Amino acid sequence: MEVTDDVEYVSTLATLSEGSVRRNFNPYTDIDWDAPEFAVVENDERWILPATDPLGRHPWYQAQPKEKQIAIGMWRQANVAKVGLQFELILIRGLTNYAFWVPNGSPEYRYCLHESVEECNHTLMFQEMVNRVGADVPGMPRLLRWLSPFVPLLAGPLPIPFFFGVLAGEEPIDHTQKMVLREGKALHPIMERVMAIHVAEEARHISFAHEYLRKRVPRLSRWQRFWLSVNVPIVMRVLCQAIVVPPKAFWREFDIPRSVRKELFFRSPESRKFLRDMFGDVRMLCYDTGLMNPVARLIWKLCKIDGPPSRYRSEPVRRHVVAAA
Repeated sequence: MEVTDDVEYVSTLATLSEGSVRRNFNPYTDIDWDAPEFAVVENDERWILPATDPLGRHPWYQAQPKEKQIAIGMWRQANVAKVGLQFELILIRGLTNYAFWVPNGSPEYRYCLHESVEECNHTLMFQEMVNRVGADVPGMPRLLRWLSPFVPLLAGPLPIPFFFGVLAGEEPIDHTQKMVLREGKALHPIMERVMAIHVAEEARHISFAHEYLRKRVPRLSRWQRFWLSVNVPIVMRVLCQAIVVPPKAFWREFDIPRSVRKELFFRSPESRKFLRDMFGDVRMLCYDTGLMNPVARLIWKLCKIDGPPSRYRSEPVRRHVVAAA
């Protein structure tokens, strides 16, 4: 766990830590929750799901009355926030568990604690959003909630699988929020401000996970890398399913047909592309660290999250534009 001999890695951690000091957010000073424009009122069409959301662009949703579209949008956005805070509570426990074992003088200790503080603020921010919306959402599936106390225990003895699990939780939420913000649709100020703050700070957190893995994965033995390469896509798909797909209560609450659910997650060509696009950065990381062998590529394909790697981290999803005649 000694890293002070790696000058480049130590410099990266110092930059991330200084960034956390210079630019950080507090959910109760940077968001004016009681301002009139932040009020949650009935029939506010800004809660209608954007087209970047798999459900928001589905014909069934678009055919519903405006009141139902708003109610579905509020419930879904509140549940996404609840999932985010539950995942970050798991992450905080894992980071502090890992930091407990690092040697004195390690720059990883400082950054892990900076990130833990920021994630604590994110959980406060997400829960405040859920409270303001007023939807009694469950968040993660029940099985994952029951398993959550055991996941952080991996951070001590098995930090590399743990940090891949971190990316499996952070990348889908970060990718989805960036797509919503880039779309430019008028959003409710609460949702827009919460997303903007989360995306800004999550960039540092994802950068740390990538740099941590880039440093350590190449040092594993050949068989350790092979075992990791076939398990990474499985972890990505399982955790993405738990985080992105709404719980059973959502489908019952709004009487959404089973056929719509199957098409949304993930049978239609658009939803499959949405699923694959979430993990372009992770595929890039796997190529760069030697985790993309023929067997691993087959597992990525079987998990339906295969595709080209990103050219650089956070590369936007681009679409072909039809040229004018």
